[in-house]
Amino acid sequence: MKKLTLILLITSSLHATGDDQLAHDVANNNDYLLFREVAFKGVRQTIPVTAQLESVTSKYQKIDIYETVPYGRMMVIDGIVMLTQFDNSAYHEMMVHVPMQAHPNPKTVLIVGGGDGGTLTEVLKYDSVVRVVLCEIDKEVIRLSKKYFPEWEKSFSDTRLEIVAADGSKYIKQNPNVFDVICVDSTDNFGPAEVLFQKPFYESLKSALTDEGIAVTQSESIWYDTELVAKLTNQNKELFPFAAYYYTSIPTYPSGTIGFSFCSKKHAPLTLVSQKRIQEIPGRKYYNLQIHMASFMLPKFVMDEIESQSLAKA
Repeated sequence: MKKLTLILLITSSLHATGDDQLAHDVANNNDYLLFREVAFKGVRQTIPVTAQLESVTSKYQKIDIYETVPYGRMMVIDGIVMLTQFDNSAYHEMMVHVPMQAHPNPKTVLIVGGGDGGTLTEVLKYDSVVRVVLCEIDKEVIRLSKKYFPEWEKSFSDTRLEIVAADGSKYIKQNPNVFDVICVDSTDNFGPAEVLFQKPFYESLKSALTDEGIAVTQSESIWYDTELVAKLTNQNKELFPFAAYYYTSIPTYPSGTIGFSFCSKKHAPLTLVSQKRIQEIPGRKYYNLQIHMASFMLPKFVMDEIESQSLAKA
């Protein structure tokens, strides 16, 4: 799902949005910004922004931090919404707790990407974890997140954390049979992250896992990336004893959904999950037992595409 551009427009009329509640919420502002993201076949989302807090062009990408009207603070990378304070729990909790709950005793965890600290914060909620490696190629993402998202700042000081500034695909190849859980918190499937959606990377993931290891990867939207979802699912079923796609609802992402590939050497995604273990996770906003179970139930059109690709390959 390749998103095209970022446009910022200045307007002096709050009623230009046609949203009376929004106008009331920011009635004391004379001007505001419209963040406009082009997502899929010309489909746009527009987010009212009260301030651009910082804009940085690093060695790898352009990173912008905004204060928005409806969603709190928002991080944008290369014109693409990465996260907001409003709905990031639906992404970070599902990326982390699904594999962590499916594993009987996760001790070593690798996060590829995820420099904002959201995924890291959820991983550190597990007392069983003794080591977390955050492999983030761009230190500017970490710096900006610590500055503007205080809810995650303390996680970067946890003694269990090791930060590695490196290419995640290369780091994984250099560390076979090390990690119980790997979370690939990547950007979309083009540009620097394109390699993270290809079969050789998943083969490296498998090698980096311990015998009971589980990996999850950001795997795009069932609505806008159906063919890619099917391709990854079929590919991973060839590589792993247990492989499946699951998804979450998140309003600031294109189509309102984003999904993950679940890749496990030994444990099925639903076998070990229990209400008792889930209740021990502090500060949950989105994740629960019912969501865990339901997230693997795919619509018919997705199942049809998975089957169609599988038959074409046979």
